[in-house]
Amino acid sequence: MPTHRTIIGQHDADRLIELLQVRLSALNDLHLTLKHVHWNVVGPNFIGVHQMIDPQVETVRGFADVLAERIAALGGAPSGTPSAIERDRTWDDYSLGRDTVDAHLAALDVVYDGVIASHRAAIDTAGKIDPVSEDILIGQTGDLEQFQWFMRAHLEDPRGRVPHASESTEEGAAAAVR
Repeated sequence: MPTHRTIIGQHDADRLIELLQVRLSALNDLHLTLKHVHWNVVGPNFIGVHQMIDPQVETVRGFADVLAERIAALGGAPSGTPSAIERDRTWDDYSLGRDTVDAHLAALDVVYDGVIASHRAAIDTAGKIDPVSEDILIGQTGDLEQFQWFMRAHLEDPRGRVPHASESTEEGAAAAVR
């Protein structure tokens, strides 16, 4: 990696660059997944969900841009290519095609669980090294949690229960609401 003078030191900058690159790949994957859902969601409430997803796509794209710029500021070279997503992926590719509103929202709930958990883990690591990177991740996580709440609200009963709560896979979550 190229060296870059940072206040936090090169070793810590390199650790952050690696951490942020994985989050960048996850966000790039998430905005592509959200757009995929936008194109493939059908059924009652289609238009509301279709219109809810596009602002999430744009916001998550913006998050990716912020992380890429932070990587560059730390002296790294952010990678936004499909091969970077594949290289950094520790999650399964989104598995639903054309499907109902409820199926996609339940599957996306599982996706958001994973992205948010990984962002929170990154917050813990970044917090030990750099409050600026930590702050970026905290802000993004708050917005991601709000987006997840938007999706879950479509599926919840008045007591806050969702039919797919015990499912840990997209397919399982989708099947639980069909």
